[in-house]
Amino acid sequence: MLNLILLVMNERGNFLRFKTFLLVLILPFFSVAQSVESSAGGEIKYPQFKFQGLFQARYLSGFTDEIDAVTGLPHSDGKGVEDTFDIKRMRLGVTTKLGASFDVVVLANLADFKSDPKGKVLENAFARYVFNKNVGFLVGQFRPAFGIEELNPADILKSFDYSNQYSEFGNNGWTSFQIGASMFGSFDLGKMPVTYAISAVNGNGKDQISDKDNGKQYSTRLGFELNKNHNVNFGINGGIGEVYNNKVFALGLDLTADFKLADKLMLQTQFEAKQGINHYLYYSINADSRTSNLNEYQMRGAYFLPNLRYEIKYQKLTAIEFSCRYEYFDRNFKIDSNARQTYTPMAGLEFGKGYTGRIEMGMQFDNYKRNVPNTSMYDNNLFIIQFQGRFF
Repeated sequence: MLNLILLVMNERGNFLRFKTFLLVLILPFFSVAQSVESSAGGEIKYPQFKFQGLFQARYLSGFTDEIDAVTGLPHSDGKGVEDTFDIKRMRLGVTTKLGASFDVVVLANLADFKSDPKGKVLENAFARYVFNKNVGFLVGQFRPAFGIEELNPADILKSFDYSNQYSEFGNNGWTSFQIGASMFGSFDLGKMPVTYAISAVNGNGKDQISDKDNGKQYSTRLGFELNKNHNVNFGINGGIGEVYNNKVFALGLDLTADFKLADKLMLQTQFEAKQGINHYLYYSINADSRTSNLNEYQMRGAYFLPNLRYEIKYQKLTAIEFSCRYEYFDRNFKIDSNARQTYTPMAGLEFGKGYTGRIEMGMQFDNYKRNVPNTSMYDNNLFIIQFQGRFF
């Protein structure tokens, strides 16, 4: 199965294939410039602009003494802030349509200015050209498709935030915002719709001046729509790459399914599992303190997220939701296992259409196999109230 997932990612001849891949991506952007000029006098005028924004603010209250509510770090000196208000996201974005098939997307999170903005703030910054439903290309800074969470923006998640494994795989260049290029599209396998995405990225995160080395990371996702009525979708994800002349890999599986329990009551479920080499952790350890074998440093995790949704549609209140995500994640299960189990029960109220307004309240319970002093790997219980407003 791995050979099928990673068809385009043979470890031999990466340099030549990567240059060919970039050339294929660039050609559509040269051709679209001419088509935009020739159609400038037509009925449809370009450019066209679409603005979007997201505001998320939180109140955090720790139930564990001397644990900082934001960072999760223990403070024996009493300097940890256990209760605080926080601006999580203040995103502003614009999609500029330059032609019928060509657009440019920019998204920035102004809340990142509350700390050192280096390597932050700018999130999406890419150009996208779509030939048809079968083939499209994008180049720039984007989120490469590598699981369910990559397909959903933060404002429509069924929990407070992304999972722990999403963050760690993002540190390793497989998820979150990366700089590179991608080809995507859909096709029918018999009567079954299939979506695909093939990406090549630097793998060192967003807003970087350059890649950290000459190695690149290549990933592929295939999504199979097994049942449209019940939103049953199965995804397989795989990636290989090179970091500081060492081979790395990542694999993932995901599944969604919805069950209508009554006229206005629905149970929505998500399951996702991933495993891969944690080169981010490996190279953060002093060379004298780590082994010589990068393959011994591997991460793996899985989560299950059921969400019970009741569409009340009473005045401005659209729906009431109850969810509880359970997640198991171990960032180094072969050498120094310290599994983290996280329970996140949440109740939410949706106002307007598509989570235009949203109020969420719940808890986050973090339990580690063992507590490590002076690190965020420490048991913690956190109470959260989150408010959201968005336009799109």
